[in-house]
Amino acid sequence: MSASKDTKRGTWKIYLRYIDWTGNKAVHTKRGFATKREALEYERNFLQSQSKDINMSFESFVEIYMRDMKPRIKYTTYLTKKHIIETKILPCFGKRSLASIKASDIIQWQNDLLKKRDEKGAAYSPTYLRTVQNQLSAIFNHACRFYSLPQNPSSQAGKMGKAKAKEMLFWTKEEYICFSECMKSKPISYYAFEILFYCGIREGELLALTAGDFDLENQRLIINKSFQKIKGEVYITEPKTEESNRTIALPKFLCREIEDYCASIYGCESNTRLFEVSKSYLHHEMNRGCKESGVKRIRVHDLRHSHVAYLISLGFSPVTIADRLGHSSTVITDQYSHLYPSVQTELADKLEEDRKREEETVK
Repeated sequence: MSASKDTKRGTWKIYLRYIDWTGNKAVHTKRGFATKREALEYERNFLQSQSKDINMSFESFVEIYMRDMKPRIKYTTYLTKKHIIETKILPCFGKRSLASIKASDIIQWQNDLLKKRDEKGAAYSPTYLRTVQNQLSAIFNHACRFYSLPQNPSSQAGKMGKAKAKEMLFWTKEEYICFSECMKSKPISYYAFEILFYCGIREGELLALTAGDFDLENQRLIINKSFQKIKGEVYITEPKTEESNRTIALPKFLCREIEDYCASIYGCESNTRLFEVSKSYLHHEMNRGCKESGVKRIRVHDLRHSHVAYLISLGFSPVTIADRLGHSSTVITDQYSHLYPSVQTELADKLEEDRKREEETVK
């Protein structure tokens, strides 16, 4: 029998021999079980996971899934994935057999999440619900593709939430200037928002910037990292995508502003982070600036949309804009094309002018 009493600790342990995935003999020991039943249950799940038996517990398969995925994704992505699984998925399905979970179980789980409210009475956002759903589907897809699970019950149950957030908001240049005037009382806020609006970079990319990322002589900004904070720990990682590694051309006025800002930082070196604040600080400052200036409230991320809208109004092509923003193709950038109403109005006017020319030619 593999389960035995640990007389020194007063708990149960298991000691078992098995064949690992390479076909070699291996030994596994685990201590600290309160009862013999718990020890034997752990042993059963462990052996099922080693043999890839789909009757293993869902939480045992999640361990396999996370082990398979960890080397393939960014560490911050791994931590986010882990948090969603541990807080939103395992409490419901953890003890169930992987093969026993049906589409009807998924629907019940969806309904429970749809009913959830936080301390302020707010429900989960549609995009967050879709993110959680996608994570559950990813686990079952992994089981189907690599571990012979017959079908994905999450796909059968259908989606909840929405893939896209609510309609993009943006500021015109005039609205931004009105807002920025209220930021001048706090230089760190003013310069942060100047970079966000005139460069179109992401919040995480902004917060990771160091003085050495700026080549002011050649009017260039190098984007090669991103700031993340998860469970109180700060991580400086690679940017969101491979295309996000890019060099952005800077206008001269922004170079002068960055030079002034760096000069105001005591002991500023090339590796000095220029904006040692949090995302919540930027959101608070956004609220303050909107309230003081009277411009409509948008999210910090909407400054990226505002940058695109501004470039569209100046007549730049989708290819140029996509390159500046670090988009992999113009397909993403094309989604912004509706942002600047004046461009659409100009388009309609040109169609009208063309029709008039045609009519005059006929006459």
